This record gives sequence, structure tokens and C-alpha cells, in this order.
Amino acid sequence: MPFLLCLKKKKSPVPLGRSIFQKHTTPIQQNYQALLESCLKNKCLFTDDTFPAHISSIGTGALLKKLPRNLQWKRPHALHKSPVFYAANRKQLDLCQGLVENCWFLAALGALTFHQDILAAVVPQNQSFERKYAGIFHFRFWHFGEWIDVVVDDRLPVNEAGELLFVSSVYKNVFWGALLEKAYAKLYGSYEDLQIGQVSEALVDFTGGVNTRIKLAEAPPDLWDILTRATYSTSLMGCQTHLGTTKVLKNGLVAGHAYTVTGIRKVTCQYGPENLLRLRNPWGKIEWKGDWSDSSYKWELLSPKEKILLRKKQDDGEFWMSLQDFKIHFVDLVICKLTPDLMSQEDGKKWMYSLKSGRWVKGSTAGGSLGFSKGNFWMNPQYWLNVLPVEDSKKSPSTCSVVISLMQKYSTKHRNRAPHLFIGFLLYKVGLQYQESNRKLPPGFFTRHQPVNKHQVFLDEREVTYDFHLEPCVYVIVPSTLKPQQESEFILRVFSRKHILREMGGNTSFTLSKEIVDRYEGKIWEDFFTKYFEQNPEINAVQLQRILNNISWRNFQSFRLNFSLDSCQGILALLDLNATGTLSIQEFRVLWKRLLFYLEVFQKRDTSRSGKLDLVELHAAVQETGISLSNEVCNLMAIRYGDPDLQISFESFVCFMLRVEIMGEAFRNLTQDGKGIYLRESEGYWKRSACNTEEQKACRNPCISLSECSSR
Repeated sequence: MPFLLCLKKKKSPVPLGRSIFQKHTTPIQQNYQALLESCLKNKCLFTDDTFPAHISSIGTGALLKKLPRNLQWKRPHALHKSPVFYAANRKQLDLCQGLVENCWFLAALGALTFHQDILAAVVPQNQSFERKYAGIFHFRFWHFGEWIDVVVDDRLPVNEAGELLFVSSVYKNVFWGALLEKAYAKLYGSYEDLQIGQVSEALVDFTGGVNTRIKLAEAPPDLWDILTRATYSTSLMGCQTHLGTTKVLKNGLVAGHAYTVTGIRKVTCQYGPENLLRLRNPWGKIEWKGDWSDSSYKWELLSPKEKILLRKKQDDGEFWMSLQDFKIHFVDLVICKLTPDLMSQEDGKKWMYSLKSGRWVKGSTAGGSLGFSKGNFWMNPQYWLNVLPVEDSKKSPSTCSVVISLMQKYSTKHRNRAPHLFIGFLLYKVGLQYQESNRKLPPGFFTRHQPVNKHQVFLDEREVTYDFHLEPCVYVIVPSTLKPQQESEFILRVFSRKHILREMGGNTSFTLSKEIVDRYEGKIWEDFFTKYFEQNPEINAVQLQRILNNISWRNFQSFRLNFSLDSCQGILALLDLNATGTLSIQEFRVLWKRLLFYLEVFQKRDTSRSGKLDLVELHAAVQETGISLSNEVCNLMAIRYGDPDLQISFESFVCFMLRVEIMGEAFRNLTQDGKGIYLRESEGYWKRSACNTEEQKACRNPCISLSECSSR
């Protein structure tokens, strides 16, 4: 049986054979609420004896050589006069890597900050250095099939000057990133155990989702479409550069380094459209120097408006790059999604998720791969999978999208002290004679039948995932290590629209199965884009008004929304970056995603359920979006967008928020000192045009200073 080995630089070797099966070490479970209440009652600060403020929590290897002589552990109150746990009004990408070589972790964490609902699941937001403060914090991670609550104290390693040694924020009083890294280090044994990894690992640990890995040298022709679907859905994206002997290359990229994909944009140049990706270096500095970098001449090919809103001139680690250059300079792209619908294009559908735990035990179920097993391949665990047809599938009724993931568990408490085994699995379609039996397939079956995945790849990674398009039928999954008699625990996950999964051989172990669906995706997406954009790639203000006023808005059934033509013209003026007088599907997707977010905030703050916000509710709603506005500016905007009683409707709230967000983004991209900006004549014309004619007539102060709208 042919197979392909994916060889990698191995960690320090340990014996593969063991006389006694070594189970995965389950993380210590502590009751955060009970510990918090106990500390508050006793008026003391929490100290975590299970992960002490000691060199043992940092590690025992190469990382120790990087530490300063006078290493200290201090709480945030000793490092800043007004520490903040999490600042919602700060920009998303405010974390920088420290001494630990964990760019993979930081790249995934950067992607997480773009999804506040997922972030809130990992980083519980009701934690503070003021209210109910007791020096204790907790975080949640998906850990081999279950969500684990990890408790830490807030003692952090610093140097003599009081500077954090590991993850830090560009805002010196913000500490959620440093504390989350400490919790992640505790989960995996030590800070040193976070050195070297795959961005895909952390993405799964933050979401419990499924990874799609795209080798960019073999990128599919619809890569841009995949990126677009990923960007405008609940997806987290990371990527990695090629390995090299030089750390920082002449082009500004770091060799063998993980980056966060923070956005995409199709721009209109003088010579035609170009697809761009926005990336971020977890170091918070050192950027790409090629085309579309901060200093590239390419920006002059865009309209002043598009250039202002996209180009940044700060060395903050974030930069733009063309899709073509991305495919050349990066090895792979990893997209983590809660549902595996990116490649199938079945967005918004309900998916079934099943999980089985298993183990390879020497002399019993550790049969190894076909190429090494010498007739013992059948000894490996076998799983019966019945793929069922789904009526509402976009795909041909003859095929179903199925994603299978195999993940090996660590055999020790410390992530880096045992190397990954080479693992993989084979998938077999079985005939009627085997479909009803619960017995394991006999040895002869595997000599007479070919697997569905004929070219199996064994990887020495934590997880191996494959995407299949299968006929509705019964299959058998056989996970294995490359070589026989290698022991480990594992979990097997299957995602499809509809299936049944069970273990064969009389083992009736529990199968976790549940339905999953993305929060913001549903039938409205499909009908929406099909109806309005297949025949009209660009829409004008009148068409935009028709769309918005005919949407079946959830939570607004009690009264009808009414976007005026004037409002739609204002929205179009703000979002039409290439100045065509229309919105493309890309620009509309940006609007649609913002509308859903604004709707959620509006509903939350409209406590009277009147369909309008008063001034107090407006202030709270703006703060909820993560934007800081002075009372004066907020009041002026209420005068401009409100009714005579200063009540703000949802339509007005949308126009108000879009203007504030885009003006703020323009200010941040243009300012040199954070206090003001200097505009060229053409840029000034665009800034003024952000208010349409009717706005300028009605607004008492139509050209509010950009700096007043910029604080986030």
C-alpha cells in the first residue's frame, strides 16, 4: 500500500514502546467561582500552587537561557497604576510576542480577536482588576474533545524594569493576553511547552472547530472565493512562511513564521482589479516590503478614498500583499471554521458532528499501517460510518461532503516532551455483507479491497484532517500509526450533513453527536446573494434601498424597517471605496456583516423594545461596539441622526455607526501622532463627501474632527 511520509524536524526522542499503556494526563480541574469567593471572603489574593510563580512553570530547557538574571513575578497592580483586564475600545490586534517562540499561538490569538462571540467563550469578560478582584482569573480551551476551564493567579514573569517577558499588549495597562498565555502554558505544562507549534493547533483549541489546510503551491483556482467565504463567516485564518536559514528576509518577511490573516480586499487599480490580503506579524513589527507594503508605489494607483481607508504607514506588523505574492512567499493557509462548509459551499446549513475516543494499545489495537503491519492492520480500531443523503444539499444527490479528523493526544503533561507519532487513517466503502455486522472487518478484507483515499499521508502532527465527497453508503474508518506497536490515545471526529458513527468490534463506547450551524449564516444568505447579485454584480442606492427594506430581519417582525433613499445614498458614499457610484458584492458583504452586528447591539440596548434608542441607550450601544466617543460628539450625532425627541431608529443607528467607524479608520491610517492629520486637497474632498448633501444641510457640525471619532 503506497503512503507518503511528511518528515519534519523531530523533538527529543523518547521510547516508542512501553510496558504499560500511558494514558493522556487530564488537566487539573479547579473551581474558579469557589476559589474566587473563598479569596474574597478571606480578603486574600489567590496563589496557584498547581502552576507556581517559579522557574519550573517556565521550563527546563533553552528558554531559560533567554531569561534575565533578576527574574521577578509581579501582579498587574504592581506594574501599572490602573491595570485593565480587557479593553473593548482598543483595537483588535494589540498583542505582541515575547521571549517564547510561540508565533503560532499569537497568530491564532490575533485571528480570535476578530470574532467577539468566540473570544468571549475563551476569555470570560466578567473579570476585572477592580470589581471582585482577588488575583484569580480563568480561561476556557477546547482540549481533546471537551471544554476545559483553566484557572491561574495573576503573577506574571517580568524583568527588573517591570516589563513582561512573554506576551504583552501595546497598551501597557492591558493584561488579558499575558494572562491567557499563562493559562495556555499551564494547560500544556509550562511556557517552554508553547515553543514551536502549528497555528492550526491553537485555532482548534480556541474554537473546537475543524481546519482546512491549503497548500499554496497547489492552491485551487477558486482560492479567492474560499478566502471571501471565510472572511465573511465565522472563520479564523493563519498562515506560515517557508523555512530558511536567514530569520528576517530582505523582503521583510520572517522565515518559518506564523502570521494572522486579518482581512481581504479586491481593489480597483488603473490597470484593473487586484486581490489583496492583509496580514499581521505577531511580533507587532517588521513588515513585508514588496508590492502593496506601506511604502509601495502601488497605492498611488487607487482612488484617494480607497487609499485612505486601506493604507497604513505605521510599523505595527500589519501589511497588505497581493494574492499572487501570498501564494509565492507563504507555504500554507489554515482556515478554522465551526462548520466544514468552506470547501462544500453549503453555507448556513446544519451539520452533524460526531466524536469518538480511542486508543492504540501494543499487542491489542496498535496494528500500524498497511505498509508496516505484516497482516495486523485489521487489529487497529475500526469505525462504522453510515453517510446519509440530505434533501436540501446544493451538491449532487449522489455525493455528500464529509470531513474526517484524527487527533492524537499527548502522553505526558508536557506538550513538548513526547514527539508526535506519524498518524493517518484509511477509509473503506463496504458491501452489503458487512453493513449490518458489528464485527471488525477481517484481515482478508483489506487485501481484497482498495481504500477510498488510496494515497494515504502519515503526518507527525497533532491532527490529520481530510475532506471527502462520498456517495451515501456505509464506510469503515481505520485510524492507525505509521508503525505497529506504537501507543497513544486519540479522538476521531466526523463532520457531515447527516451520518451515523459507531465503533466496530463489540465496543459500545459513547459517541458524542450533535448538530452545529454558524450563528450568522442561514437561508437568507443564499436567497439574498443569488437573487440580487447574480444578475446585478453592482447595485446602486435605489437597489440598496429595495434590498434593505425587503429583508426578513430577524427580531424586527413587530415593525417594518424603512431605510430612506437619502440614508442609502449616505451608506453607499461611505462604502463605495472605488468611487463607482455602486456597491460590489464585496462591499455589500462588508455592509451586511456590520448590519448584523449593529442589529445585535441595537436589540440588546433597546431595553424598552420601542425600536428606538434614547441618548443614554445610544451611549451604551456605541460603547458596546467597542468605540469611544466623547459625550459632545455623541450628542451632536444624536441631533443629526435622531428625531425631534433625540430618539435614534435602527436605520439612523446604522448610518451613524458606519460614519463613525469609517472616519475613525481613516484617522488611524493617516495620523502621525494620534492627535491630528494633514490632508491633501483630494483627500479633503473625499472626507467632506463622506457627508452627503442632505447631511451637510442638516448637520450643525458636519465636519466633526476625525480625531474625535478615532478612539477605539
